[in-house]
Amino acid sequence: MSSPVAAYESFLVSHLSAISTIESSLRSLTWFLPGRFKDAELASESLAASLNMVSLYHDTLLTSLAKDKKPVIPPTPHMRYTRAWSDKSAIYKWAARSLEAVRHCELVIEMLLRRKYGKQGAWRGVVGLEFLKAVLRLVLLRVTSRPIISPLLPERDIQMPDDIYNAKPELPAPIETPAHLQNNRVAANKLPVTPAQAADINGYLLPKALKVTAVREARALVPKVSGTAALSEIVSILRPLIYVLSLTYSKSPSLPYLVSLFLDFLSRRLRPSTLPFSASSEILANEYSRRDRQLALYLFKGPVWRDFTRPRLEGFAMRTENIPLVNLLSALVRDWVPLIDEYYYYTAT
Repeated sequence: MSSPVAAYESFLVSHLSAISTIESSLRSLTWFLPGRFKDAELASESLAASLNMVSLYHDTLLTSLAKDKKPVIPPTPHMRYTRAWSDKSAIYKWAARSLEAVRHCELVIEMLLRRKYGKQGAWRGVVGLEFLKAVLRLVLLRVTSRPIISPLLPERDIQMPDDIYNAKPELPAPIETPAHLQNNRVAANKLPVTPAQAADINGYLLPKALKVTAVREARALVPKVSGTAALSEIVSILRPLIYVLSLTYSKSPSLPYLVSLFLDFLSRRLRPSTLPFSASSEILANEYSRRDRQLALYLFKGPVWRDFTRPRLEGFAMRTENIPLVNLLSALVRDWVPLIDEYYYYTAT
């Protein structure tokens, strides 16, 4: 008789696509819960955190099930990199899972502390969480000697059921040479190839050619950092902790914002201008692009939020509250603006 865990694993693998769809639908629902009823934001974030933790468990389970199976469809470079470090370093696996769990639950923890211990107690919890996250990131940097990427664990591969891994690709039947041509020694005349035909051939063959990432050792898909590049990574890791500490002790409302913005640009300036092994640095390039996009969140922090972004969002909500369909967006804005004012982790990076 199979155990409940084994039965659940079998159910998960057999219905992976449906489970992923349900998780995604419930996660989208959490965007519209705030403001619907009392403590709706806590219910929304509790649901989101629970879904994220369940997804983390599912991803870990699926990764372990697929460890000894060779997929027909090659894994992405990110999946190869994170899976290799998780398999070969217990410290990396422990620190990465802990950091992802903290990231999923940090907003719920802040809300619960706010209700039980007040604003000051919640803020002490925020400082403690940022300190823990900085320690975990420094541990990961020490173990890998490489930049901290996000996410730290292999992303879910929807095509993970056994039939995908055990499937054998159908090969076309070989074309037999006609009998009257088998002994033909006369070279055939070469047909001219037009530029359009050559482009079609190249377009078909190039995606099937092996890339550097396909043959490079998985843990080397992200280059090591040293010198100014390592300093850039340390500044990026410590910036959130410095920001919350400056918010705690600074009497100026603008100084913490400016310090955090300066550290972000300093970290960006210290990055290597050109990535080594650019053909195999796709993961690192994507990570740097993600960090650059997160700079937009400074529009929702500090004096820029109070004096620029919030007044414009509130004005938009007032102007469109009577316009059909658009008023749905204005209602969403009105529900979310107070939450950005109240909680740090809604706009934390």
